[in-house]
Amino acid sequence: MLSIIALFTIIIIVALLISNKITPIVALVLVPIVAAFVAGFSFAEIGDFFNSGVESVISVVIMFIFAILFFGIMQDVGLFDPLINKMIAVSKGNVIAVAVGTVVIAAVAQLDGSGASTFLITIPALLPLYKRLKMNPYLLLLLVGTSASIMNMLPWAGPLGRTAAVLGMDVTELWRPLIKVQVIGLILLIALAVLLAMREKRLIARRGDFNKEIFEEADPLDVTAQDEKSQKAAALRRPKLLWANTLLALAVIGVLVWGVIPAGLAFMIGVSIALPLNYPDMKDQMDRIKDHAPNALLMAAIILAAGSFLGILEGTLMLDSIASDLVTILPAFVIPYLHLIIGFFGVPFDLLLSTDAYYFALFPIVEQVVTGAGVSSLTAAYAMIIGNIIGTFVSPFSPALWLALGLAGLEMGRHIRYSLPIMWGFSIVLLAVSVLVGVV
Repeated sequence: MLSIIALFTIIIIVALLISNKITPIVALVLVPIVAAFVAGFSFAEIGDFFNSGVESVISVVIMFIFAILFFGIMQDVGLFDPLINKMIAVSKGNVIAVAVGTVVIAAVAQLDGSGASTFLITIPALLPLYKRLKMNPYLLLLLVGTSASIMNMLPWAGPLGRTAAVLGMDVTELWRPLIKVQVIGLILLIALAVLLAMREKRLIARRGDFNKEIFEEADPLDVTAQDEKSQKAAALRRPKLLWANTLLALAVIGVLVWGVIPAGLAFMIGVSIALPLNYPDMKDQMDRIKDHAPNALLMAAIILAAGSFLGILEGTLMLDSIASDLVTILPAFVIPYLHLIIGFFGVPFDLLLSTDAYYFALFPIVEQVVTGAGVSSLTAAYAMIIGNIIGTFVSPFSPALWLALGLAGLEMGRHIRYSLPIMWGFSIVLLAVSVLVGVV
């Protein structure tokens, strides 16, 4: 009976998350509470489960809040502008150089862990180049999305935070083995960008100007609004403090990799230094916090709600029950490889499940099942992260992707048709490489 209640709980949560009718917070908080009541647990017991779940994710919440604030400030002061501008200048006029430059620029822009800011930086900067060179703008979206997805394995990005919350472990410990996967992934993506650019050169010669068809009916940009945004962004830049901010960012990341202090404390110190360094006036400091607080608090609230959800499912033994019953249903030879099977189909899963549903509903079940067969929790986590994460920006459940499509004047359906086969193939290759290098 407990397994049936657990299964219905997860199905309802996944359905609510997919429907986009309510926020993840509502689904992750209310549905498990109702399920716990149905299973016969009292208010006091549910309260204990909640406390246990929230305690397991609180360090992740602190890290998220201050990491988003820190990298938001670094974007504001223009820390990454010189590198991005240099890449744009170097790549002009050469299709292959533009494609490779797109990968590098997107990787740098994604350092703050925000897909929305990555697209805001890359699409307006690179789209004119693609149009001028008659390159397919869907290639731009494919390369930016894949590069950002690889960088999305950073500890302050969403997927690792969600996974760490499920496993109840420090997110930087989870990230360290993935650094080599990110490096290999970017090298493979640069090689893929070269191949796709060579194909693009042949297609340009055959088809003429691809961009006319896409952009001839696009609405003109609101020049006034763009000017206001540019002026506001320029006022926040601190070019004279470039080296100071570079050293600060390197120090924070170095301490993070070193692991000598908790990640939350490292970013808390970084924010505390970055604010007065760049904005001596207290009002300006508060404005920077207010600007980035919505993103930070939203992610923190979702992780806390997930902690409540997981605390209740674990405290009521629902996860244990559904895992033990799954073991009896699945063929014995499949169970030790279930995490690899799910990882293999990770990108298509992104078209069916939101990120929250994948990590908070599917992953806990798979982890419970395979650990019973002797597979470590970390191995299961890495297989599902690497297999799924490349599909982040080909999923209609990604708000940042809709922003990118709006900025570029492109269509979701055409993007999925163009990018899905390539991104899925790349994901499978990266998963295979991860197995070969011993991460999975």
